[in-house]
Amino acid sequence: MTRLLRPLLKGITYTRLLHLWVPMLVVSVWMFIDPTTPWVPALVLIPVGLIPAVRTGEGVQARLLLLPGAEGSVVSVHPAATRRDRLRTVLWLQTRMALGAVAMFATVWLPVLAFELARLAAGRTPDDVPVLRDAPAHWSYAFLVPVPLLVLYGVVVGLGGLITEAARRLLGPSAAERMAALEERTEQLLERTRIARELHDSIGHALTVAVVQAGAARAAGDPAFTDRALEAIEETGRAALADLDRVLGILRESDRPVSGRPTLVDAGRLLESARAAGAKVDAEFAGPLDTVPGPVSREGYRILQEALTNVLRHADGVPAGVRVAVETKVLVLEVRNPLTARIPGSARGSGLRGIRERAALLGGRALTGPADGDWQVRVELPLR
Repeated sequence: MTRLLRPLLKGITYTRLLHLWVPMLVVSVWMFIDPTTPWVPALVLIPVGLIPAVRTGEGVQARLLLLPGAEGSVVSVHPAATRRDRLRTVLWLQTRMALGAVAMFATVWLPVLAFELARLAAGRTPDDVPVLRDAPAHWSYAFLVPVPLLVLYGVVVGLGGLITEAARRLLGPSAAERMAALEERTEQLLERTRIARELHDSIGHALTVAVVQAGAARAAGDPAFTDRALEAIEETGRAALADLDRVLGILRESDRPVSGRPTLVDAGRLLESARAAGAKVDAEFAGPLDTVPGPVSREGYRILQEALTNVLRHADGVPAGVRVAVETKVLVLEVRNPLTARIPGSARGSGLRGIRERAALLGGRALTGPADGDWQVRVELPLR
């Protein structure tokens, strides 16, 4: 019994009933004008449903009254963009009008019928319901009083579920809207992955430089060298904090522009940081770096940063060669250093995987591994 009455205790039952009643207000006004043509409002709804903005209003009502708390993708609130969407809106308006008429009739006349049955059971003759007008008064009608109320319960709950399902089907997102939502979700996931790479590359590079510098200063035992090492650690730490603030700012403000991210024009900062950490880096730049497209230049900077971090982490201070070449159709980034026992023979590690993923996202390719006695990281990124 409790389960049967549970819908009566839920607010959504009554908001759905209210949703069904709303179009009947227009019908009621028209009935005062011309009660002989009750079909006119339904006819007027056909051209109204073809207006693109009507779909937005109907979607907002459906979200608030039929599906409160549901996911936004269940019912669309965008204007109708295609002919099919406009026809679906017209069908929705007609469905809502028809179900609203049934709901209005049931909620008005079924309680009246129950009341008149109670009057018959009390020995009074009803005069408001035509079907009971000639019925003789008798106490047995008391057993029929709950019947209209049970029917009313079924109508209210059933029509509420029916109009909700109709909203899902007729006001739900179109194929184009579902595709746009999927693309937006993919962009969000890619942005999260990019931010994770940003943190890994920037903070990982700073920590590697700090660890190498601290170890070298302790081993050298030279106050002058220790001062230089501490200065390099300080500069690298400041740069890492700036990168961290920028990445956290992106998390807080999803629409924030990426123009503040470092590019290959700032590659000198990376080289100086690596040299200050004790690495011998010979760099060669060919071509105008300032003409490289922004996304390619920014990702190229991070790829170069991760490659230099690997040199500091695994190569034990061996000399490294850096080559950055801007060619006609491709940007070439190459970092080579002699193989040592600490460099893994297989291209494992999140840093190398991140380099390959960055290159793949830009339509390029990355080669990492032994080559002619050296450890090589070679990346080619298309400029168009």
